[in-house]
Amino acid sequence: MKKLRIIWIILLMLPVLKPAAQDLHFSQFFNSPLTTNPANTGFIPDADFRIGAHYRNQWSSIMAVPYKTMSVFADAQVFRDKLENGWLGLGGVLLNDKAGSGSLQSTKIYGSLAYHQMLGLSSLLSAGFNVGWANKRIDPSALKFPDQFDGHFFDNELPTSVVLTNSSVSYFDMQVGLNYAYFPQENVYVNAGYSIHHVNRPKESFFDNKSIDAIIPVRHIAFINALLKANPRLIVNPNVYFTTQAKSVELMAGMNMNYNLANAGEKQLIAGLYYRHNDAIIPMVGFEIKNIRFSFSYDITISGLSKYNSYRGATEFNIIKNGFYPDNVYRQALCPKF
Repeated sequence: MKKLRIIWIILLMLPVLKPAAQDLHFSQFFNSPLTTNPANTGFIPDADFRIGAHYRNQWSSIMAVPYKTMSVFADAQVFRDKLENGWLGLGGVLLNDKAGSGSLQSTKIYGSLAYHQMLGLSSLLSAGFNVGWANKRIDPSALKFPDQFDGHFFDNELPTSVVLTNSSVSYFDMQVGLNYAYFPQENVYVNAGYSIHHVNRPKESFFDNKSIDAIIPVRHIAFINALLKANPRLIVNPNVYFTTQAKSVELMAGMNMNYNLANAGEKQLIAGLYYRHNDAIIPMVGFEIKNIRFSFSYDITISGLSKYNSYRGATEFNIIKNGFYPDNVYRQALCPKF
């Protein structure tokens, strides 16, 4: 019981004492392109535009109020007929997160722009950035602090030495990124990217900014993936993802497989498996029908926390709709297709 109480204290206090420790993230990072790298804006190898939504529920097995993260995004390719061997990508993303019993809520909205330039016939280089507004707010009356723990329960009537000077903070934020794709033949596609988040070093704190370091640590994200058409009915998609922020490090690796259930790929079955280093195993299943892709994943905790959450980490659901402009239905794809 003592260990369980310690875990509870950590989970309850983390959003307040270290608000800038780690950004929002998704296990299905490959299905959240604009939050992974702004250079992904309009980087759509097999369509002209896309619209997507994402939902993540985390730690519901050990927290009375689980972490819930939601996002919606849209991006499109523009000026493909105006720029020689290149185009612009325009997009936007809205994020909302609710975390912990203190009702910590985050709302972020970003607009992004990227430029994509063909390098010969078999590669593409992209650069992009986004700017946005972020807000975090908290209900101080719902918080419980370590000095209010009487050995058995948290007593909100007990005085606390923790003083919050703000219950809401807002700031402007900016990210930049690069992306490179190589497609030497129709059955092989390789993509790598790197992005830097919070390059303007905004401040975020519910405390007196003079008493603590309120600058959000810069976050770095790098990834590499491939699409390989193994046979007329199977495309494999290996992925590696790495991110670091302050002293937090995350490394994920795994693979999806798309199996064609129809002649031209109108129906596809999707299955995948990922591993987050020292944290979780993440199976994924999904299907695609007429350019609408649904996917579901589950984080199976394998870290020390598994003793308390019975291996139940997080659930994620994603939906993405790819589309074509009316006069561009038959545009040639840059990546393998069925």
